[in-house]
Amino acid sequence: MTDLFPAGASAVDTEDEGTLVDLNSKIESSECYGRNEAAGFPMTNLFIGDSRLGCKSDADEQLIIHVAFKEFVKIRSIKLTEYNNGMDPECNPSKIHIFVNRTNIGFEDWEDVDPTQTLHLTTEQLKESADPISLKYVKYQRVKNLTFFIEDNQGGEVSALGGMKLFGKPVQTPKMSDFNKSKEGM
Repeated sequence: MTDLFPAGASAVDTEDEGTLVDLNSKIESSECYGRNEAAGFPMTNLFIGDSRLGCKSDADEQLIIHVAFKEFVKIRSIKLTEYNNGMDPECNPSKIHIFVNRTNIGFEDWEDVDPTQTLHLTTEQLKESADPISLKYVKYQRVKNLTFFIEDNQGGEVSALGGMKLFGKPVQTPKMSDFNKSKEGM
């Protein structure tokens, strides 16, 4: 199947925010990690575009995926795809908690922190042809990192995801040189 949103391509055009783009090029891979990921299926596989590789949990259905960005971004939606084109639907995540700008969340303390948003997913939402999942945009305005805690799946012993794409836009920050120019014009 053809990729609906090639890297850097437009995902959505909204009047208030302009064109949203695939933010995967803004990911700082050296600061990303997974916890309880299977050795042969690390979280970095989520961003290469082949759902047969994907990311799997190791010991049970729980999995933590931490994604860091090179700069602050606004996130409008997320596209999660099922592992291995849906060959193991019982491994699809059914409940994912998302934490914004929280680092070092572990299995022992995730319940002590309120998630920014919790997604209750169906198998249909994870199909390659499904639309991206809209997020509560107001809560994703200045994101430097996201932590995804996969709490449960559709009944499998382990959880697995085939891919992840985040759609939004970089946060525009003023440059100090612009302030100097406006000061000179006064």
